[in-house]
Amino acid sequence: MREARAAGWGRWLGLAAVVVAIDLATKAWISSAFRYGEVREVTPFFNLVLVHNQGAAFSFLADAGGWQRWFFTGVAVAISATLLALLPRQRNPWVAAAMALVLGGALGNLWDRLALGHVVDFIQVHAAGHYFPAFNVADSAITVGVALLLLDGLRGKAPAAAGEGKA
Repeated sequence: MREARAAGWGRWLGLAAVVVAIDLATKAWISSAFRYGEVREVTPFFNLVLVHNQGAAFSFLADAGGWQRWFFTGVAVAISATLLALLPRQRNPWVAAAMALVLGGALGNLWDRLALGHVVDFIQVHAAGHYFPAFNVADSAITVGVALLLLDGLRGKAPAAAGEGKA
């Protein structure tokens, strides 16, 4: 039983590590291939662009004066520590995968904040002249992970079968 749990734990940590690796590799590539602010159209609705975000999602608090770097660093550390504590106990593989995606995304953006002082964003989606704020692989993993957690929460729990849960 302990070995099976350890194998599952390793699988989810591996998923988080893959998210971090892809996130950091894509950010390094875009940072070396683009000038700050440079935009390259890929499709009529998708651009690559190099921007630096000192805030959180949608550039929330980006112009707050610098304290937000440490605030969001603390939030990422707290979320990561909580997920690392909860992940080994998770038996639902969908929830574990969701938690691993959030963990990987949080760690990818945490690295940027600590190493660079900002998060590198480069994916830009737009339509009919409206531009969604630029984001990155870590943000995508967090979004998918949170969506999976919400879906799991909305689907509810199946009622216990007769006799289940009795000692």
